[in-house]
Amino acid sequence: MTALTVWDTAPAFLALAAIIGYLLGSIPFGLLLTRAAGLGDVRQIGSGNIGATNVLRTGNKKLAAATLLCDALKGTAAVLIANALWGYEASLVAGFFAFLGHLFPVWLGFKGGKGVATYIGVLLGAAPLIMLAFAAIWLITAFVTKYSSLSALVAMLIIPIVLWILGPEKTALLVTVLSIISWYMHRENIKRLLAGTESKIGKKG
Repeated sequence: MTALTVWDTAPAFLALAAIIGYLLGSIPFGLLLTRAAGLGDVRQIGSGNIGATNVLRTGNKKLAAATLLCDALKGTAAVLIANALWGYEASLVAGFFAFLGHLFPVWLGFKGGKGVATYIGVLLGAAPLIMLAFAAIWLITAFVTKYSSLSALVAMLIIPIVLWILGPEKTALLVTVLSIISWYMHRENIKRLLAGTESKIGKKG
């Protein structure tokens, strides 16, 4: 059997890690922060998304940065807490469910964000150096193209390949699954990119 088929952590601990991860991931910081700032419901502007890119469309860069940071750190927190309590495998489960929690928060009728910031946060907790590589790829692509969505898609295509080369396998598997899900969540962005109608970074609407 390969490392991918061997899970040594007790199922009960993995279940607890999943619950903690989901609850942390489902905190809708974009919505909470924009409301607290008196900007109303971020779901009523732009793409209707609760993530940092859509928060930026309010014109408040500091609020968008805060949303990005909080959405990332909830993924990091899920990984680190589960790792401290139950070990490596539980940390991966917690990271996966934190990502799902952001995409499908129970508090918002299972309609959340697209997961890029939380994806980055999970990487920070599980593979910090790989997270830096993700950030570098995103920044370079964004500088050249000015498209946030394309930058994320490119990074999420490259990073799993890097992890499969460098390992460990279980982390590579997690990140691959996160990338596939996030690519699916970006399907409308992909259509707009192909049509040349995708909004560029900093553009409202």
